[in-house]
Amino acid sequence: MDNAICLRSSSILSSIPTTSFGPTYYCLKLRQKGLQAPSLFEHNQRFDLLVNKVFGSNENGSPANPNKIFIEEAIGAEYGEGFETFRPDGPLKVDVDFLNDRLQEGFLKRIRYAMKPDEAYGLIFSWDNVVADSRALKLDAWEQLAKEEGKEIPGDVGSKKLLVIADADHVIHKVLQWNESDNEVNRLKLRLSELYYENLLNLSKPVEGLKEWLDAVNNARIPCALVSSLNKRNMIGALELMGISKYFQAFVTEEDGMESIAHRFLSASVKLDRKPSKCVVFEDDPKGVAAAHNCTMMAIALIGAHPAYHLRQADLAVASFNELSVINLRRLFAHKGSAFMELEKQIIEKAPPKRKLTIDTIL
Repeated sequence: MDNAICLRSSSILSSIPTTSFGPTYYCLKLRQKGLQAPSLFEHNQRFDLLVNKVFGSNENGSPANPNKIFIEEAIGAEYGEGFETFRPDGPLKVDVDFLNDRLQEGFLKRIRYAMKPDEAYGLIFSWDNVVADSRALKLDAWEQLAKEEGKEIPGDVGSKKLLVIADADHVIHKVLQWNESDNEVNRLKLRLSELYYENLLNLSKPVEGLKEWLDAVNNARIPCALVSSLNKRNMIGALELMGISKYFQAFVTEEDGMESIAHRFLSASVKLDRKPSKCVVFEDDPKGVAAAHNCTMMAIALIGAHPAYHLRQADLAVASFNELSVINLRRLFAHKGSAFMELEKQIIEKAPPKRKLTIDTIL
């Protein structure tokens, strides 16, 4: 049941059970019993013990096992495949075509979207370098880990780039060349995740221009989702520190159990109640752009972590959110018809045979 998700769309089959209950659920239970329920970042000892027992997390809320923060994730949906969810009568495979078909707008929604076309879109934001500067967070975590272990990190640009984008195992063995046993490597990866979560507490502002952009799309009543490999408790807490949690209507986090980048995007489209072909993904990584296109979504790339020539496959590449306006979203879909990119067979009629000129024909 790890891959079970809570579908918020009435268009898809309802009553899909899920076993992922976050800390908010337990806060509600405490309030129902008349107990004082702490907020997300008031680290009350009683609440922390409860969460630790249920989720197996450490004192700062980080997971007891290394998560996907320092792991290279698969792109996913290369052939339109999706993920598997569960219904009372058995498992259900949810893929790109299934969602584009089932999340069609009803009659009343079509009328509303005809009058207010911007509301038909759904915006999906990646956490890394799109909402928060995760490059600095990851570099700080590696530097703190090296300091604790009494080791050094190479100062060249290439090595620092690998610290941010490469798998933790590859960094430890190949980049830093720390000769450690498997058990020691697992301990280092766990500590690395803990340091990353601790550094989240230092976040005070989002990426430049993001808050103004979220204000604009909020005024246009365009729903937004945030996808991340972080656990939900820490991610929402970081959003509250930056003052932007109110702008997001849906979250796809570690608890959703998605196995690839594309699966997260598909899950976000379901939670936004928008079909994938009407969603726009904001990414900074070429792999994320490819995953968005595999899901029939549009992709807007932020130049920074990767140079512009690595992001040529994106539908639009910008240096910051300050360059965007709502009209850019309309232009992305301006060339789309009702059957855009649908595979069709073209019937080629057989040409009639040419007449051969003979002497009788000429006369």
